[in-house]
Amino acid sequence: MNPLLTSAVAGLTAGGTYALLGVCAVFTYRLVAVVNFTGAAIGTAGTFVLIALFEVGFPIWPSVLAGIAAGTATGVAIGYIMTRWFGEASASTKAAVTVALLVGLIAVGLRLTGGQHPHNMPELFPGSAFRLAGVEVTIASVLTIGLAVLFTILSDLFLNRTKVGLNLRALADRPMAAELLGVRVQLLSLLVWGMTGAFTTFALMIIAPQRSPNFMTLSLLVVPALAAALIGVFRSFWRTLAGGIALGIVEGLASSIDSVSQYRSAIPFLVVLAVLLWSQREARWDEAR
Repeated sequence: MNPLLTSAVAGLTAGGTYALLGVCAVFTYRLVAVVNFTGAAIGTAGTFVLIALFEVGFPIWPSVLAGIAAGTATGVAIGYIMTRWFGEASASTKAAVTVALLVGLIAVGLRLTGGQHPHNMPELFPGSAFRLAGVEVTIASVLTIGLAVLFTILSDLFLNRTKVGLNLRALADRPMAAELLGVRVQLLSLLVWGMTGAFTTFALMIIAPQRSPNFMTLSLLVVPALAAALIGVFRSFWRTLAGGIALGIVEGLASSIDSVSQYRSAIPFLVVLAVLLWSQREARWDEAR
């Protein structure tokens, strides 16, 4: 059995999660014009509601539903803050506010969940789905990638084929004008935040057993998610999907190489740097000429 293929397949679960979180980031940016650094922390809040209920003996699937509801509510709360007080702020100000909210969520989450002590996270979908070239592909891998593809398709159709989606695009471009035309700006914005919160929460519930399930570790999955969104230039859902899956595969491959395995968490930062440098190539070339 090829160890590199095994490692690459092992990275599919993470890749599917990065892709879904990245597509959610693009969805939020395109519809409410916010680069959202709190995406993973919102999902982490819902995931820890599941963990807390499971650890005290509640049945797993009611706990999952409660966790998704909590993640949705957290997303709506963050969305309310952004639309109520920062709706007309610049993009850089909104991004800075979400960074501050991320720090606050991590601080509160660590306090409530006992710091970075790992918790008992139930595995929602154990077992293998099928074999690929002699390598077991887990149900979790198939499900995270399936969810990412589903959300990508729904986002693309919603944004381009529905009246509500067109209204939301108008909201992102000119929120004041959209409100004057009768578009229910705050309600539609909260819908976006709540929907992405629900999807993000479920994705993190799936991947949490493979990570150290503490609040900070899961919240910082926003880094590879935003790296995937940058690959899609915060515009293309499909390029973001491909970028997220590719990031997971590359991390999996890196984990099998002893000399670089301890540095694999730096891969998303390298991707961010590479994409930013590539995006500046035309300006630098014009200056050079």
